[in-house]
Amino acid sequence: MKSLRRLFIILLLCGYPLLMLSQEALTSDAAYQKYEKLSATMAISFPEDNFKTYRRTSFSVHQLETYLSQQFQRLDCLPFIKDKHAFVMDAYLHSGNWFHEIGLFTQSIASYTSFFEYYEAHKMEFTPEEVRKDKKMISFANSIMAENYANLNQLDSASKQHIKNIRFTNALRTISNPSAINNYGLFFYWNTKELDSALIYFNKAYAITQKQFPEHSLNGSIRDNIADIYMDQHRYAEAKEMYVANFALYKTKHIEKIGSRDIPRLISAGAQLVQTNLALNDIKDAKIIFPELDSIVKDAKKQKELLPDSKLEYLHVKENFYKATNNLPLAFTTLKYSTAFSDSLATVASKQDNQWKDELNAVTLDRVALNFEIERIEKENKIKDQSAKLWIISLISAVLIILLIVLYLGRRQHLLNSKNKQLLAEHELENAALKVEQLHSEIKSKQRDLSDFALSLTQNQEWAEMLADKIKMLKNATSEEHTTILEKLEEEIKNKVQFDKDSIVFYERLDKLNDAFYTHLSELFPNLTKNEIRLCSLIRLKMDSRNIATLQNIAIASLNTSRYRLRKKMKLADDVHLDDFIQQL
Repeated sequence: MKSLRRLFIILLLCGYPLLMLSQEALTSDAAYQKYEKLSATMAISFPEDNFKTYRRTSFSVHQLETYLSQQFQRLDCLPFIKDKHAFVMDAYLHSGNWFHEIGLFTQSIASYTSFFEYYEAHKMEFTPEEVRKDKKMISFANSIMAENYANLNQLDSASKQHIKNIRFTNALRTISNPSAINNYGLFFYWNTKELDSALIYFNKAYAITQKQFPEHSLNGSIRDNIADIYMDQHRYAEAKEMYVANFALYKTKHIEKIGSRDIPRLISAGAQLVQTNLALNDIKDAKIIFPELDSIVKDAKKQKELLPDSKLEYLHVKENFYKATNNLPLAFTTLKYSTAFSDSLATVASKQDNQWKDELNAVTLDRVALNFEIERIEKENKIKDQSAKLWIISLISAVLIILLIVLYLGRRQHLLNSKNKQLLAEHELENAALKVEQLHSEIKSKQRDLSDFALSLTQNQEWAEMLADKIKMLKNATSEEHTTILEKLEEEIKNKVQFDKDSIVFYERLDKLNDAFYTHLSELFPNLTKNEIRLCSLIRLKMDSRNIATLQNIAIASLNTSRYRLRKKMKLADDVHLDDFIQQL
């Protein structure tokens, strides 16, 4: 995680400052050249036409974080590229697909949204050939957008996107139309578990594909989907017919776009065919198919084309095959190996997902922290100027007030000389009252100081948004400007230490002014921790959740968890609002 933080800070210091200085001056050619340069660098390890580029398992943590950073840098270039419509459309489409494949569904939706917006803004400028190509791209983008929504459990949006895609492709009369219908069937099968509805759309897509595109590999995909439903419905004989056709197809069929055999589908078709024969108790056919499947798996392993999921599917079928043929020792051995392999995959996948989430969260936090600090420094001079003006005004006012008081007291003393004894008594009473008033004034002053201090800290978050825009303008500065900019930023970042000191001072003041409240709170709820007591104090100051999270240097989600634990320790009923309860203590 530390390595990713360092990487992201470097990217911000080296890239985004340049964007801030020269964003307005960035030309289309410069943006295009930068995009191409980044693409060439990325293609050295992960070419865009290689299927491994679209598998998260192909990347180490360092490779993935680097590739992701480069993707974002490329996306920043696209708004500046002019008169290259096909190029920009394809770039947005590619980034959306890559984000989808590695599991960043929200970012994938953002890329596809940019794709659609660009198309709507420039479609009148496209050539007829570009329009024909764009229609295929739009169908693909609609399909992946629907999958993204489904993966985010936004099922209504996913369904609407599928229907939109089917309507769009109806007039195209290309393979996109049955593909869109098949994808809608998969939505019912995978997401809503409506097998009958899924089968209706699969059969409709299959009929169109068989009639209009009999040689296309989509036939195999649809057959596999139909057969899977037949298996779920225990219609094994009908499923076997489909798997037989697919196993024969994938032995020789090459993927249209890639030009190579679809090894995962070939292994899956063979495994499903063996499993179907076992379900039908057709051991004879199973004994014919299994050796052939075993040979395919060994060859794929030798050629380094065997994916973990395919291997696991093969091991499950192998175990079932040995059980059915009463070869229990081999079945048991296969089961042990399959279980260990499955556990290993699950462990690795969980570790990678957690590590990636941590890394991504760290990137976000570091980016926010840097913007926060830069914004704070930018406004510091403005605050100093305002403070100086206020100090001068306050000084003049104080002098005038003191002068008026002196004149008033002198006149008053002159008039009341004859009543010295009575004046002395009244003066003593006035002094006592003045001391009490001064004490109250000091308390109120310290409370205002504390509130102003907290507000100063929390408003720094708003500074970051303005500085972020300026940082982007620095991205394409010249090399001569580069050093100067970095020196300035280095000086500004060093001032980050001051923010930590301010936080310490803030909490010292908070603890001092709320000592009585802390004591009362501890008496009522002795099991509260120090951080939970401080959280109560911040809530008592009527600060909103966003500002509290900023002061405590935690995410909103973590703050919500702390509030939930606080409610639980205080044993509050569901209808009691935590903020109102604390205000009333």
